Amino acid sequence: MNAAAITVSDRSFRGERPDASGPALKALLEAAGVTVVKTAIVPDEPALIAAVLRQLADEGGCELIVTMGGTGLSPRDTTPEATCQVIDKRLPGMEEAIRQESLKKTPFAMLSRGIVGARGRTLILNFPGSPKAVKECFAVVQPVLSHAVKLLRDEDPYAGVHPASAAHHARSGAAHD
Repeated sequence: MNAAAITVSDRSFRGERPDASGPALKALLEAAGVTVVKTAIVPDEPALIAAVLRQLADEGGCELIVTMGGTGLSPRDTTPEATCQVIDKRLPGMEEAIRQESLKKTPFAMLSRGIVGARGRTLILNFPGSPKAVKECFAVVQPVLSHAVKLLRDEDPYAGVHPASAAHHARSGAAHD
């Protein structure tokens, strides 16, 4: 799986604050066997965020794009709005899982507005901007990333899985269609 890690931060873009989240996510992705083909820092500009997401999804060879930052309530936090402009399908179950697990760590998680969706065959996730939140959110979604990407590619997510395991998933009503 090829991925992009995009930090959304005015201060990091201007060089006023080092980007700690981007390298943290890159390390997590690589440890999970994902190839990170693009990292970038962009300012909190919705048109620019949307353009970067479109380019990476449509031409960048990315099956997974994770943004970090811009998911809060400040006037410049516009990553969810930019993401909604580019996705074809929203995945509220993943959004809910991230918030539910994050709420176990901090009540401020209920203020996060991160979106998860798909554009064509690319999965796009919005994470909060702190390295700690990036690690926590990645831990929530990591178990289903490969499955989700296979579904987006119209591949059988159970191909190569032991038949007993595939039958268990089918019996348990694992949602995948």
